[in-house]
Amino acid sequence: MVRDWFRGSVCPILLLATGLVASAQQNAVRDESYFREKVYPLMHKAQCNLCHNDNGVASVTRLQFPSPEASGDQVTAFGLKLMDFVDRQDPKQSILLLKPTNRMEHTGGERISPGSQDEEVLLGWINYLAGLSEEQTRLAKAKIERAERLGLRGLTLRRLTHSQYNSTVRDLVGDQSQPANGFPREDFIHGFKNQPEGQGIPPLLAEGYSSAAERLARNTFRGGDHQGLIPCEPASAQDLDCAGRFVKQFGFKAYRRPLTGSEAGVFVEMFRQEAGRTGDFLGGAQMVVEAMLQSPHFLFVVERGPGNPFEQYEVASRLSYFLWDTMPSDEMLLAAEKGEFSSVEQIEAAVRSMLRDPRAKLAMDEFLAQWLRFDRTLTAIRDRRMFPNFSADTAIAMTEETRHLFNHLVWEDKDFREFFNADYTFVSSDLAKLYGLPAPAEEFARANYSPDSGRAGVLGHGSILTLTSKPSETSPTERGLFIREHFLCHRVPAPPPGVNTALPEITEDKPMTNRERLQIHLNSPACSSCHRLIDPIGLGLEQYDAVGGYREQLVLSLGRGRRRGGDRPPDLKLDINTSGIVQGIANSEFSSPKELGQILANEPTCQKCVVKQLFRYAFGREESVADQPAIDRMLEKFRDSGFRFQELIVSVVTSDLFLEKEALRHHGI
Repeated sequence: MVRDWFRGSVCPILLLATGLVASAQQNAVRDESYFREKVYPLMHKAQCNLCHNDNGVASVTRLQFPSPEASGDQVTAFGLKLMDFVDRQDPKQSILLLKPTNRMEHTGGERISPGSQDEEVLLGWINYLAGLSEEQTRLAKAKIERAERLGLRGLTLRRLTHSQYNSTVRDLVGDQSQPANGFPREDFIHGFKNQPEGQGIPPLLAEGYSSAAERLARNTFRGGDHQGLIPCEPASAQDLDCAGRFVKQFGFKAYRRPLTGSEAGVFVEMFRQEAGRTGDFLGGAQMVVEAMLQSPHFLFVVERGPGNPFEQYEVASRLSYFLWDTMPSDEMLLAAEKGEFSSVEQIEAAVRSMLRDPRAKLAMDEFLAQWLRFDRTLTAIRDRRMFPNFSADTAIAMTEETRHLFNHLVWEDKDFREFFNADYTFVSSDLAKLYGLPAPAEEFARANYSPDSGRAGVLGHGSILTLTSKPSETSPTERGLFIREHFLCHRVPAPPPGVNTALPEITEDKPMTNRERLQIHLNSPACSSCHRLIDPIGLGLEQYDAVGGYREQLVLSLGRGRRRGGDRPPDLKLDINTSGIVQGIANSEFSSPKELGQILANEPTCQKCVVKQLFRYAFGREESVADQPAIDRMLEKFRDSGFRFQELIVSVVTSDLFLEKEALRHHGI
């Protein structure tokens, strides 16, 4: 029980005082509106919600806030669920009181001042919950259950990512030029590029789509129908029968579903006018292709939900864009036409077949690149005087190393926990030199670390250690933040507005390690609550420099110029303290990537985070409170499979959520 975790002594006089205040407050709380109007805003002001959510540092506790878009009923239900943290026999001993006031040890520190007006507000609700009768408690639990069951998300449209666009036009019209590489850069939302919040079509992107469609259509029919898109031999430039067949066949593939009669009619008329103007059948076909490639039905994956006439085709598109990062194949569209995506058994068989296709590996490569932000590694800039051997080729090799480990574990059906604690890696000649390993017999051959090596798994890779560093030095804060967000799925708040984040300057008279400089964060009331969660993680990786090379000491180059007497300031060498800890995880002290990797590999929060990251990529959205039972089932299947990643993929795709069967159940409430 949570209550048993935090028993301790509290000043008797203070308990008496809080008890008197609580008694005064008890009569003031008449109904549940008190929580919505007074207590809930107070909790947000105290920032309790930033840690107590499924992606917060306190995600392992039972206290979790609803999402920001929660309805009034869901907020009320959350307030009623707080009865689990109230001691009905002795309300003043409730965890709900003692934790936020830090009378009991609290990872978030003191959020509500003892004896304050805010504490009186909280005490009022505690006493209300403690005083509920048996019948009132039963009704409260019914409200909680109903609110949780109604946590249904609306249907969404998802724009093709640039990667999906490139793959789709490749498979649709045979174009290999990757036109989307010239589109405006995509935003990362919730760690990925396919989240609807970042998928608007600003003017520059609309212009890019228009230009690309014109160029693709022109190239498709330059010199004839080389892609075999015209299904018939036209009798004339304005052969509308042949044009109609072309429109239906090409539209079927471009829209990933059959065209409606009105849609087909519009495109046939468009063909007729253009072919009549140019006297050229292919000219009319070119206009149709150009128009379809700018249609929302091509640019977006449409999710209408269960029961619509195109449901089977939507399942096919959902599968193909997740598992292949491209449009459904002809075989998949035909299967959808036959209704062969109806049962879980049919879909699981299709998924396992799709995973054997080379396109699945490319799709999971894209997932990995977004999850681990390869873009930041590939664009990293380093001080050439300090890291003369680092180059764009080195950065590419770093991402390839991580990709090789991932692919080895996924496609050879290994225990995916080795992603964090593997005692081997896959290195190029340059990386072997950087890591102090023997040169490989061939590029990216498997190489074992020595038993006394501090490296293991992805945390020892240059890709992670580089993207979380600055041009000339490491950044323990960035490293800790990355591990929290990407491997534990914890959401760490941004610094408060106006806070000075600059660290003390290093001088010859006062040289400091990063640990000493970062102490300013831990001593600042405005910064300590967050930095104590991230800095100690990054400080445990300090023996690896800004490009992932091992170092015994921190070397400080204090001057680029010369002193007044003409000599240059000497480099200073400082010993590094690499002790680290992951706050919120028991027995999580470590001093190397190897030790941290072992902690993460065995940590349920990390294992669940892997599931969440794949969920976000597959569904194109962050998980909600209502999704938690489904995610827990995915995690259970992942664990039962021995942490085989392909089995996790199958469990995601065959879930009621992915197949949208959950929606039908909710509508039946």
